[in-house]
Amino acid sequence: MPDARLSELRRTEFGFVFQFGQLVPELSCLENVMLPLRLGGTRRRQAARLATDLLERLEVADVAGKRPGEVSGGQGQRVAVARALVTRPKVIFADEPTGALDSYNGERVMELFLAAARETGAAVVIVTHEARVAAYSDREAVVRDGRVREQEPVR
Repeated sequence: MPDARLSELRRTEFGFVFQFGQLVPELSCLENVMLPLRLGGTRRRQAARLATDLLERLEVADVAGKRPGEVSGGQGQRVAVARALVTRPKVIFADEPTGALDSYNGERVMELFLAAARETGAAVVIVTHEARVAAYSDREAVVRDGRVREQEPVR
C-alpha cells in the first residue's frame, strides 16, 4: 500500500493506547482527542462534539481544557483511550495501558476502556505483563521467549 493509504488506515481503522499515553503536550486534552478526526477532515464542531462525548463517557470531561501535563496519570490515560476510540476503529491495540497507573486507576481505566470498546464494536488487543489486566480479556495468548507457548480461554 502507498504510505498515504497506510496512514489513513492507521488513523481510521486502528486505535492505539500506549503505556504513557503519548498525548501531544501542546494541545489540550480535548484537542488531543479531536486530533485523529481533524486529520481525517472532520469539521471542528463535529470533532469537538464526538470528543466531548467520549471524554464524558470516560469520566474526564472536566479536564478537557487542560494540557496533558496538568492532569493525573489516570486522567491522561483515559484521555488517551478516548483518542484511540474517537474514530470508532475496528481494532484497538493497547500496550501496557495501565502500566503507569496505581491499581485503582488501572482497574478504572480497564473497565471504562473495555466498556467503550464494546459500545463501538472494536476488537481490543492488549499486551501486558499484569495478570489483573489480562483477566479482562476473553482470550489469552501467552508468549515466552518469542513463542506462543499456550493459548487458553480466560475463565
